[in-house]
Amino acid sequence: MDLLRRTLTTRGASFLGCGTVLVAAGVLLGQHDVTRIGVLLLALTAGSLVLVRRHGLRLEVTRSVEPGRVAIDQRSVVTLRVRNLEPSPTPVLMAEEGIDYALGDRPRFVIASMRGGTTQEVQYSVRSHTRGVHHLGPLRVRVRDPFGLTLRTAAVSGHAEVVVLPRVLPLTAGRSLGRGIGSEGSIPHMVALHGEDDQTIREYRDGDDLRRIHWPATARTGELMVRQEDRPAKRRAVVLVDSRAAGHGGSGRSGSLEWAVTLAASVLVHLVDGAHAVHLLTADPGDDTGVRHDDTVDGGLDALARVGLGTDDGTRAVLHAASGLTGQGGLVVYVGGPLSDDDAHTLAALRQPGSTGVALVVDPTRFGRTAGGERPSEGGAAATVATLQGSGWLASAADAGTGPAEAWSGAVSTTLAGAR
Repeated sequence: MDLLRRTLTTRGASFLGCGTVLVAAGVLLGQHDVTRIGVLLLALTAGSLVLVRRHGLRLEVTRSVEPGRVAIDQRSVVTLRVRNLEPSPTPVLMAEEGIDYALGDRPRFVIASMRGGTTQEVQYSVRSHTRGVHHLGPLRVRVRDPFGLTLRTAAVSGHAEVVVLPRVLPLTAGRSLGRGIGSEGSIPHMVALHGEDDQTIREYRDGDDLRRIHWPATARTGELMVRQEDRPAKRRAVVLVDSRAAGHGGSGRSGSLEWAVTLAASVLVHLVDGAHAVHLLTADPGDDTGVRHDDTVDGGLDALARVGLGTDDGTRAVLHAASGLTGQGGLVVYVGGPLSDDDAHTLAALRQPGSTGVALVVDPTRFGRTAGGERPSEGGAAATVATLQGSGWLASAADAGTGPAEAWSGAVSTTLAGAR
């Protein structure tokens, strides 16, 4: 009975009810014509039920997304392949693809009848105005009989995703932040003394190009010596992103978390373009350590696309993991909300003497209500900024009226003016 209720449309239920009443009335009143009409309505309803149930709807759905990683407002084309796993042909299917709300309206299309084992392809495009990992699927199919009396629905499993990367803004004045210790690469002291085009001399090995033999060194040592060009070292930079719910305010694209992610993505690309070896640390509850560490642009942007609101423990794990990267010096960049006194001092200690620390602290109260309804961290953004500045950091607070690029430029401009 429950299956019948789910399968019959409003028209089908009306036919079933009218047919039952007419048959009963015709039998009681002895009106054979009325009985025949009732039987006809019941027969139509029963035939429609058989018609929509005769195919098992065993379908296989696969999706390919091109490109799978896109920038905000860039379109991706999704190719949907539907395969009939039944030996009998499918009826005409009305299909609706399940997609995340951020990708727009759900695509609807009609899939013509398919013979057993055959496949049909359908394409549609999606575009998102917000960064994140957006899901595609499942595919919902509907079969309706020609009279519109019955409707059968089924969800075909199978999912895919579109990764929408955060927006990257052009930044300025980042190259001067590389002063101080903390380098990565081969023989950084040679670069410091002689520049990036320095060469070293080593003994000849089988397979070396004879054109690279260094004859003066060979004559001096009595053994074949060859030139070896050293790759210049890169300055190290560690970027920390705070995603605590208590440290951010507002929601959606106007929230402080999106502001911070946009700035972190821009800083990541800007520092890599400035010949820095960048390490991005973000909270990741799915990792055993609770931290995701990326040292490439693609990996970092993918991590930032997946950043969501988390707990205080996630940010503490990020600060703990950063200590192993900043121990040898280098640039440290913090982007996030206000911290408690203990966490602020932990962050301040990450900057080594002679290195540079830059902190952009968002004021969640200026972006709206604190995300998740949690209370802001004690002291607020001003207290965190004061603690970091007292430890030699370049720190400033940001609100909703300050653009990420403007905030960054304002923070690092003090370096150009000769700040410590």
